[in-house]
Amino acid sequence: MLRFAVTLFAVITSSTCRKYSCLEGETHKLRPSPEPNMQECTLYSESSCCYANFTEQLAHSPVIKINNSYWNRCGQLSKSCEDFTKKIECFYRCSPHAAHWIHPNYTAAIQSVPLCQSFCDDWYEACKDDSICVHNWLTDWEWDESGANQCKNNCIPYSEMYVNGTDMCQSMWGESFKVSESSCLCLQMNKKDMMAIKYLLSESSEESSSVSSSEERACQKKLLKFEKLKEEEGGETR
Repeated sequence: MLRFAVTLFAVITSSTCRKYSCLEGETHKLRPSPEPNMQECTLYSESSCCYANFTEQLAHSPVIKINNSYWNRCGQLSKSCEDFTKKIECFYRCSPHAAHWIHPNYTAAIQSVPLCQSFCDDWYEACKDDSICVHNWLTDWEWDESGANQCKNNCIPYSEMYVNGTDMCQSMWGESFKVSESSCLCLQMNKKDMMAIKYLLSESSEESSSVSSSEERACQKKLLKFEKLKEEEGGETR
């Protein structure tokens, strides 16, 4: 009985701490905190799992490399493709919510983060004419003695490497992302994520693999209100 109580306490403590902690990657903080001087990834400046100095690597276009991982092995990414790649990098490195989807076997990784279909389609459209030599950016590189990534295969267009946006989102970072069936309870790597996160991190969502229809309706209602507010703000500034 004592052993069960200790185990239960450890599970509850681990789960509770995870809500307020970061992934255990080499550039991650232990806990999220404000970073007002971020040069990129400013979506997470109020509560960030990365330090502001990390974002200096992303601040200048074209981005050559992040740490020892080169982005230009098949030529410089187009600006539109680079922008989407930055969004993914910012989420993984800086989002205070990424640890909600922590990989069960590797605490520096994420698993099954729900992305919106529209985000994946737009990402694919932005990158389809760029070139790539790996299907999975996490596992398919060859790493040289200096720890830098090198191509094993020839460079081909994204449009040949991936069938569509769904294939790209669910393959490029391995198990990290999945395309959500919902058009609202999913991430777009922008300010609209604030509404989705509220429901995705709710207890009911944690207990069930599928989100309830009531949560879907509530999220859609909040999203419409958010978009209407943005339209009104835009009209006032014209």
